[in-house]
Amino acid sequence: MNELLLAATSLDVTPPPGHRLDGYAARTGLATGTADPLHATMIWLSTVDDPGVLWLTLDAIAVGNTLSSELAEAAAAVVGIPPSHVVVSASHTHSGPSGWTGEIHPVIPAEREFPLVNSLLGKVQAARLERQPVSASWHSIEVVGVGTNRHRRNGPHDNTAGILALHGASGSLEAVLLDFACHPTTYGPENLRYSADWPGAARAALAPAVVGFLQGAAGDVSPRFTRQGRDAAEVTRLGGLLAGRVREALANPGLELPQSAPSIRRTTLTLPVRSIPPIDESEKLASAVASHVNAADNPTGRITQTRLDGARGQALMAAATLPSSLDLSISTVTFGDVCWINLPVELFAVHGACLQADSIHPITRVVGYTDGYYGYVVDPSAAEAGTYEALITYFDQPTTHELITRTAAFVNS
Repeated sequence: MNELLLAATSLDVTPPPGHRLDGYAARTGLATGTADPLHATMIWLSTVDDPGVLWLTLDAIAVGNTLSSELAEAAAAVVGIPPSHVVVSASHTHSGPSGWTGEIHPVIPAEREFPLVNSLLGKVQAARLERQPVSASWHSIEVVGVGTNRHRRNGPHDNTAGILALHGASGSLEAVLLDFACHPTTYGPENLRYSADWPGAARAALAPAVVGFLQGAAGDVSPRFTRQGRDAAEVTRLGGLLAGRVREALANPGLELPQSAPSIRRTTLTLPVRSIPPIDESEKLASAVASHVNAADNPTGRITQTRLDGARGQALMAAATLPSSLDLSISTVTFGDVCWINLPVELFAVHGACLQADSIHPITRVVGYTDGYYGYVVDPSAAEAGTYEALITYFDQPTTHELITRTAAFVNS
């Protein structure tokens, strides 16, 4: 008889001060310290005869192809499974180091810092994971107040949290794999301290369980309209709000999941990069947008400022040598009735909803920022409006449609 086995740990991987932080083009200065620790969390579900799946979640802006492969190989070696059974996901915090992955987009130039990379990999390689029998259950709950659509408060947004709960033989909550869609951008560009932002606060509030966090279709979702400040107290408040709702969900029995191990399938989609407008045209747009910027630190001000960032970013893309196409690693993890679709992009909420609606699986969760990073995938309204995300995306609307269509076909094959 199969017995579901769990091994889980969360590692403090916070770098020392003195390194660049990622996530904001407007940020200047190097990290001065730590507001709260950055973690690499590993949750491995298997049986004696099946390697199952190991999720490695990292408090980082992104995990590029190279870093994803390195972390998958390191984690796989620790437990003795093929790297193809490891899923590597970033939380997308905007207060982590740029040196782990290096440049994720021309809008924020950066380089890999190998001492930081080697330290991160060394901590993963030194992890000790011991398996124990567990039971698994699935829960989902609505979470209001952490994030909304960041272009309009009532715009599209999946405000549900997906919760995979893993209980030991004694009934204790050993680990949680939690997914939710919202940018971790409580802290702004003025912050110079490492922070996992509100996902880290939620994780801390759910201790002592090991919590792995998966970022959903959050391309156009953030706390822009919900945050009441940009400090540690607000990080704690937003994370506590999410954790409180998770605890409410876990107070109910949930959907019992099988004792068999989860399975993973992978494919690669090759997609063309859009034609970027000439640099002089992009620079003219940036000048025009600059004349309408509202410097106030409120939602309206942030929308105008980020559009300027986008116009400047498009000019940087025009000046850069971009590839003609990109290879996107797509995967699905299935566990009973639950399916996680993993993509290396920042999907807008409507695209996440389309993938969920088209899925043959009873429960489908859409996870971005996984096994690579290729920026935003925007919806038609954003493309028409020329939002920040639309200006710096690698993909045009026909390519976006192809990505969603081909991903849905893979999920249902």
